[in-house]
Amino acid sequence: MSRLVLIDGHAVLYRAYHALPPLTSKVGQVNAVYGFVSILFRLISDLRPTHIAVCFDRKEKTFRKEIYESYQAQRPEADKEFISQIDITKEVIESFGIPIFSVAGFEADDVIGTLAEKAHRAGFEEIIIVTGDRDILQLVDDAKKIRVYLMEKGVTQGRIYKEKDVEERLGILPSVVVDYKALVGDSSDNYPGVRGIGPKTAISLLSKYGSLDKIYSSIDKFPPKLAKVLLDGKKDGELSYRLAKIEDKVPLEVNFDDLKKWQIDRQAVFDTFERIGFKTLAKRAKELGKVFVSESQGKLF
Repeated sequence: MSRLVLIDGHAVLYRAYHALPPLTSKVGQVNAVYGFVSILFRLISDLRPTHIAVCFDRKEKTFRKEIYESYQAQRPEADKEFISQIDITKEVIESFGIPIFSVAGFEADDVIGTLAEKAHRAGFEEIIIVTGDRDILQLVDDAKKIRVYLMEKGVTQGRIYKEKDVEERLGILPSVVVDYKALVGDSSDNYPGVRGIGPKTAISLLSKYGSLDKIYSSIDKFPPKLAKVLLDGKKDGELSYRLAKIEDKVPLEVNFDDLKKWQIDRQAVFDTFERIGFKTLAKRAKELGKVFVSESQGKLF
């Protein structure tokens, strides 16, 4: 079975940084790196991917910031102790032979959305996106076999979401998550939505009309007060829709054969772990490597 695991690098690393106490080695603080690798090992052990890729944000201004300067403006700057671990983490990822994707002008979510769409068209039997960011739930698509493994508690617990799971959690299907956020806005990303429309009203409207466009094309059916709120906030709603929607047409090239060349116990991994001082993780890599070799041999007989 072809199973692609796409990891939201920044989101997973950030979660690991805040979940684990400070840990230092000869290269500096490495608690986030340690946590990221621990999560990676667990994902490989539990999900048994055939293909893996990791996606990261970039420093350049994204298209969202270009169209709305206040996008994410309230977010504090990341700790320097976290930032210092990003490059170390990328070195570790590359030592496994796992490709890293990032594209200037786009967030990691957009790169993930694009890779997931390309993987679907390439005929993958399952695509699992790993993140701690609920925004990515909009990409869940049973027909395309796209799931989201949402990390929910620290670095130890997570859950795979299909369409019914998203509906149970959010009250709406993944296909209208963007429309919902366009109506209610998002305080964490700092965009307004339609002022005066709360979650209950948004869910009610989407349940009846199905999309933001259909809500506005039916505006003459609403009570005057609600119609005025919607019309007054239409511009902000349309802007919020653009900000909330994950792009799936980011300009990038991918050879999916490159995403299956990873190996858990490559010599490059042990050399990198030795340099950082990850003795326990090196032992874990050897153990996992033996498991995969044993499984591969078993399939030959």
